[in-house]
Amino acid sequence: MSVTRIPAGYVPLTDAAPLIAAQEMGFAAEEKLTLELHRAPSWSSLRDMLAFGQVDAAQMLSPVPVAAALGLGGASAPLSVLSVLSVNGTVIGVSSGLARRLAGAGHSFAFDDAVSAGRALLAAAGPDLRIGVPFPFSMHAELLTYWLKGLGAEMPRDIGIRTVPPPLMAEAIRCGEIDAFCVGEPWGSMAVEQGAGALLLPGRAIWSFAPEKVLAVRSAWADAESGLAGRLIRALWRAGRWLADPASRGLAAEILSSRRYLDLPAEIIERALSGTFTVTAQGLQREAADFLGFHDGAAGFPWRSQAQWIALQLADRNGLDRAAALAMAGRVFRSDLYRDALRGTGADLPGASSKLEGAIGAPLLAAGESDDLSLLPNRFFDGRVFDPLAAG
Repeated sequence: MSVTRIPAGYVPLTDAAPLIAAQEMGFAAEEKLTLELHRAPSWSSLRDMLAFGQVDAAQMLSPVPVAAALGLGGASAPLSVLSVLSVNGTVIGVSSGLARRLAGAGHSFAFDDAVSAGRALLAAAGPDLRIGVPFPFSMHAELLTYWLKGLGAEMPRDIGIRTVPPPLMAEAIRCGEIDAFCVGEPWGSMAVEQGAGALLLPGRAIWSFAPEKVLAVRSAWADAESGLAGRLIRALWRAGRWLADPASRGLAAEILSSRRYLDLPAEIIERALSGTFTVTAQGLQREAADFLGFHDGAAGFPWRSQAQWIALQLADRNGLDRAAALAMAGRVFRSDLYRDALRGTGADLPGASSKLEGAIGAPLLAAGESDDLSLLPNRFFDGRVFDPLAAG
């Protein structure tokens, strides 16, 4: 089999690690692939690079392909999700001034309680809170909206969500353009290092198993190149397994830190991989277990119910038909291609392609295609459960 070159895009974030590790650690080569990695400055540019064929695969915000299927967001081509690249990995931060008001009101920055952190934020910020997110169709925006509405905020009257590319988030909060942010690492930690803000909460405190980034391709490419898609899925699955090994963290951080990729100190990047954070400029430390997942708990499996949860949030905000949105979203996350690619590799393959989202409070053994597999906790902060069969 000759080596096939696949142009693939990414945004400089820690959770781009599966694509980068697949190329740098030889997992792509095992599948006779070379990944030509193209760094994009923003999610809108990366979406367009993929839609117009400048790249054939891309790290992508999980809601973008779903939004495209619903006719939202301006994507010029239908997109399909071959696998989930990362689970969780976002942080919510506040400006230094807002952090001082929170501390003055007695907030402890415990970094684990979405209810107390959210109530403290809304009380300290007052009206017209401005929050930066990397893209309107993003898990960042979905988590923020779900969280703050669940705490009683009237959106958009009380909250203004603004788009800021991840590498510019620290500058935006330092200049006073926004009061808070939700962003993927290492850009939250960079805001702390630069004295621009403090970290309030990890995104996983809102949804403990949120599909953050996915491997997206044009739907026509997925159908025409199913064999090539399978090789790419396998390479990224092996990369995710390698990244999940704690012994890999140091080397992974060094690779990501290179000028070619993130061009940031390895120590900052390793915080997300280890879950150990400096949350204030004064050096306050907090631990966030399972902060960023690449493999464990069948993290790479593209559950159709994940896509349908996203679709329902988008439908409700945009006045779309709920039943139609659920049906369209169920076809975006290609669990069928994922299964075909990974049968016989030892990968954990669930027995179903959809599940109750938010219903797992502790690690759970579930039926798989061949053996039982362990699913990790999957809870929403408010205890709700999303049943895709009853949602329409």
